[in-house]
Amino acid sequence: MEKVENYQVYIDKAVAWFFEILPNLVLALVILVAGLWLIKLINKLVKKFFDKKDFDPSLESFLAQLISIALKAVLFVLVITQLGVESTSLIAVLGSAGLAIGLALQGSLANFAGGVLILLFKPFKVGDFISAQGVDGTVKEISIFTTKINTFGNQLAIIPNGQLSNNNIINYNAEKTRRDKIDIGIGYGSNIKKAKEILLQICRDKDTILKDPAPEVYLGELADSSVNLTLRFWAKNEEFWGAHFHVMEELKYKFDEEGIEIPFPQRVIHQEN
Repeated sequence: MEKVENYQVYIDKAVAWFFEILPNLVLALVILVAGLWLIKLINKLVKKFFDKKDFDPSLESFLAQLISIALKAVLFVLVITQLGVESTSLIAVLGSAGLAIGLALQGSLANFAGGVLILLFKPFKVGDFISAQGVDGTVKEISIFTTKINTFGNQLAIIPNGQLSNNNIINYNAEKTRRDKIDIGIGYGSNIKKAKEILLQICRDKDTILKDPAPEVYLGELADSSVNLTLRFWAKNEEFWGAHFHVMEELKYKFDEEGIEIPFPQRVIHQEN
């Protein structure tokens, strides 16, 4: 009987405590719901502001995520404070937790710092075609911790910013034009001058191949089974691959028409009777 009375005392205290904090709990819930709605509204306004000002898409994405995280952190502090947690105690707890989390998430902090460096020094931006960390593709998004890249096969590659900011990057869109280099082997019995003229004529006939700087053909190497010519030409970035594949196809057609041999590996088998 005495134990039941003890339980009843605890239950009464719990009920009294619940009704005591109920107003704060309801108000904290209201702050939470209203805060999340307000953060969503602010995020929309920030996006509209960026769109009107025509900012760099890379900077827009980064700042939008940073603002959203900062607002949610402020909301969290307001809700916890409303529940009766003293601000000084909360700051001490957050400081200790921040130190522990910082030590545990050193990689994430490095990625955050890498994202800041990418935005400051702009080695690439959204829409650029880059080669980094063994991945080739178009930059889709630069976020706080990672960069998203669309590959040739339309796969999404996600690379940590820390690695991108500390390793080599090739940005194919940094310059407006790009030079192609195509090596072609012809037979030793083929006419070198005619082969060079055919290659140059293909370039002259293609509008997307720049005439200045002019295309060039060199004899690059006298190999074991072929004379290797090197064709170099320039094209705009957006027209580069179209020009490359056009030249590859046309040179095969033209060489066949003019009887210029393109050597290929052959095996000769001698049979003894």
